[in-house]
Amino acid sequence: MGLKQNGAAMAQPKILLTRIDDRFIYGQDVELWNEAVGSNLVLIVNDEIAADSRQWAPMRAAPEGVWTRFFSVQKAIDVIHSATPRQWILIMVASPTDALALVKGGVPITKISIGHMRAREGKRSATPAIAVDDTDIAAFKELQKLGIELEIRYLPSSAPDPIGNLFN
Repeated sequence: MGLKQNGAAMAQPKILLTRIDDRFIYGQDVELWNEAVGSNLVLIVNDEIAADSRQWAPMRAAPEGVWTRFFSVQKAIDVIHSATPRQWILIMVASPTDALALVKGGVPITKISIGHMRAREGKRSATPAIAVDDTDIAAFKELQKLGIELEIRYLPSSAPDPIGNLFN
């Protein structure tokens, strides 16, 4: 049975996929993965983007019948259980720490697809498209300890890469 609020059982939200990919700001990745999983609600969960509506425009290009919402991590935690059974949800986050915060906050995520995490100062290349630092690795390890399935997948049509590549 789902969580309880005011004594009533709450339905589990239908989360089709949670994806870590910092390219969602361009909209392309959102479209590609949305089409692959068949969601009708895309949640872009990122504190910085949720606070700056000027960044939303490129991500608003969703197919007809698909809604895009921009939430802070806390707002996503607060409202996810009010999703209706008709909402098929794709969650997009930019970092493993955001994904971990969602899981710890009670968002029922069971699997995370890891895509692009750009290189920047303090990060080392784990794969050709993923750069991580110690904080990222700690978050990935904690997600695994919490029973979350992790996969590295660049495109919906590509085979997953070994997750061990993140920890080398």
